[in-house]
Amino acid sequence: MAVVLGIDPGTNFMGYGIIESLGNAIKCLAVGIVDMHKMDDPYLKLKTIFSRTTGLINSYHPECLSIEAQFYEKNAQSMLKLGRAQGVAIAAAVSCGVEIHEYEPRKIKQSVTGYGNATKEQVAAMLARMLNLTELPDKYDATDALAAAVCHHFQMKFPSVASTTTKKPKAKKGGSSSWEAFISQNPDRVC
Repeated sequence: MAVVLGIDPGTNFMGYGIIESLGNAIKCLAVGIVDMHKMDDPYLKLKTIFSRTTGLINSYHPECLSIEAQFYEKNAQSMLKLGRAQGVAIAAAVSCGVEIHEYEPRKIKQSVTGYGNATKEQVAAMLARMLNLTELPDKYDATDALAAAVCHHFQMKFPSVASTTTKKPKAKKGGSSSWEAFISQNPDRVC
């Protein structure tokens, strides 16, 4: 059994998702957001990220943190804010002795949906099916964090799948696609 904390960093909303992994089974323990959008002080936001991340770690005792890696953003100010949020969450985990794993957004989407350019809606819908969630959170920050945790589960369980390309599957002759190969190689990931 392993517990994984997934975080989608942000300075207005930080998403978190916690899963328990036992063999092929994945169970959602918690999913939600830390809402900081009404806070004016950027340093108070960073303190909140640190304390809430530490609190989640102390409550659920995860073996590792799976966090969305920073990606290129045209707006340098947005990148700086996101990088700070990510760094503070990582620092909180490191201070608690939790192992860190970073995944690119495309890798997270592919591990959950099979397609690296999936929409946030598609990721959320697949998570609902995978984890038997009857209700989804209002914010995609929460489901993105849950997806990061699920990505780590699959990364550790199926290393060959994790290293596959994140490009859109190409159709083969006769109308079949690489989806068929993916499904045949991963029957436990299909609901």
